[in-house]
Amino acid sequence: MKSRRFARFIAILLAVLMALTLIYSAIATLTAGAVPTQAEIDRLREEKREYERRKLEIQSQINTIEFERMTEVAKKSVLDDQIMLTGLEIDNLSETIDYYILLISEKELEVLVAQNKEDAQLRLYKNRVRDMEENGVISYIEILFDSTSFSDMLARLDFVGDIMRADEMLYYNLIDAKNETEAAKAVLEDTKLEMEEELEQREDKQKELELQLDNANELIKQIEASLDTENALYLEVDAEARRIQQEINEKVEALRREEERKQLEEANRVRGSGELKWPIPSGGVITSGFGLRPHPVFKVNRQHWGIDIGAPHGANVVAADTGTVITSDYNSSYGNYIVINHGNGMTTLYAHLSSRQVSAGNRVEKGQVIGLVGSTGVSTGPHLHFEVSVNGQRVNPERYL
Repeated sequence: MKSRRFARFIAILLAVLMALTLIYSAIATLTAGAVPTQAEIDRLREEKREYERRKLEIQSQINTIEFERMTEVAKKSVLDDQIMLTGLEIDNLSETIDYYILLISEKELEVLVAQNKEDAQLRLYKNRVRDMEENGVISYIEILFDSTSFSDMLARLDFVGDIMRADEMLYYNLIDAKNETEAAKAVLEDTKLEMEEELEQREDKQKELELQLDNANELIKQIEASLDTENALYLEVDAEARRIQQEINEKVEALRREEERKQLEEANRVRGSGELKWPIPSGGVITSGFGLRPHPVFKVNRQHWGIDIGAPHGANVVAADTGTVITSDYNSSYGNYIVINHGNGMTTLYAHLSSRQVSAGNRVEKGQVIGLVGSTGVSTGPHLHFEVSVNGQRVNPERYL
């Protein structure tokens, strides 16, 4: 009777342990490939420290007398660098937070597994205690008294010893399971606190970015408030726009000659459709059109070589058509800008980006993200300056969108 009861107890114990193993294996399978490592978080933190170091260098530059002696355009370039680094810090924090979200999910699963294991051990322990209360020590004596011989009694002594060791092991397994659960919960709470710190830092950086954008916009407004200064700025921007267009034409011509020399139709493999996609997927409206536009203060007209599309800072900018990136650069007028050659004599230009995500020579597909909306260069407020050129001449982009 007692032997059958003990055998049933052992069978239940093994069944529960096997079930826990299966649960843990299933959870591990579900999370395979999505488990972040501490090394990745450490790498992001090292990047963050580098951004902070570079920002301190820029702030030191801003605080010097030399900064005050710079032209307004040169000052704006320094502010653009500061804004770009703050944006990179925000991206870094967002990526770190994404890792923490995955890490928390993993730790929650570990707590679940540990709690299930503890609950199972507790059930086994309670069942055993209940059985001992019902039978007491007398059951062990009865087992020995039922011996039929001295050798049988020795065997039964070993059996009783096995039961007592199993009871002891059951107790210590329960303690271990409880400690494991508490440890998993503690790690989970620590991880959540660390993520909260990252969220607070990102919020602070967002406020810092807004202040930096306001400072940069104020500088441009100060420039525009002076006719002489604004005229000089316009001439500089217009000259830069013409230089960039000349550079685009030269690169397109160089590509054409290279294609002829190799007798390859390389451009055909990256040639666009000629029908352009709206470059900001989230929407945006045209705030300034192509052609002559009046100055907001002075009674003068200025040539605008593209269209301005208003959009939030950091919004995605995509390639309007398939093509090859021929320029990915920064200058004081256009800020961060990208030029794509689509073949058939057509190119598109994307300016004032907060960041560029493609390099010269990259092939891009229609709708692929190439950068983010910003306000770098001579720009008041975040927007995308978008140009289209056909056979070396800039044309109204609205005709192709």
